[in-house]
Amino acid sequence: MAAMAALQSSMASLSLSSSNSSFVQRLPLPSLSLPQVKSPEKPCLIVAKLKRWERKECKENSLPVLQKMHVKVGDTVQVIAGDDKGKIGEITQIFRHNSNVVVKEINLKTKHMKSREEGEPGQIIKIEAPIHSSNVMLYSKEKNVASRVGHKFLDDGKKVRYLIKTGEIIDNAENWKKLKEESKKTEVAATTTTS
Repeated sequence: MAAMAALQSSMASLSLSSSNSSFVQRLPLPSLSLPQVKSPEKPCLIVAKLKRWERKECKENSLPVLQKMHVKVGDTVQVIAGDDKGKIGEITQIFRHNSNVVVKEINLKTKHMKSREEGEPGQIIKIEAPIHSSNVMLYSKEKNVASRVGHKFLDDGKKVRYLIKTGEIIDNAENWKKLKEESKKTEVAATTTTS
């Protein structure tokens, strides 16, 4: 405070003695009371926010957060929103970090492939693009109706998923056996075509 008073008195004496007194008088004098700034306990770090599609939400150990989903691979679903609304297909792949699913023959996108070897022409192919899991609903082939999914426990204590409208149980051993057999057939077919 004493330093501020000395500074103000020296400024006043300069303004009287100098010929450009009008210039000095226009300058505002510094205020006498200075606010005391407390150092924060935790310094605020500035973090650049990336767009939602540019990053995956991660846990402390840098692994992506996996979302719980109401559908699994092999489920028959109906698309309830988007360009393919009303179409029915089977889930072939799921991405749990961003809740996306790939449905067979649904959401086809055009991809332009460059030729890999000389003399081989380029190609235009159709690929199945992923769609968000909230845009699909489980579908009953027997009763031809889409329904929400529910969870219940059977008499033996096993937790299963079922369709709320029809009561049809989705998770049973027969469905999983069929799914495993089909995946084995596709793997065998893929190895025979590449050989």
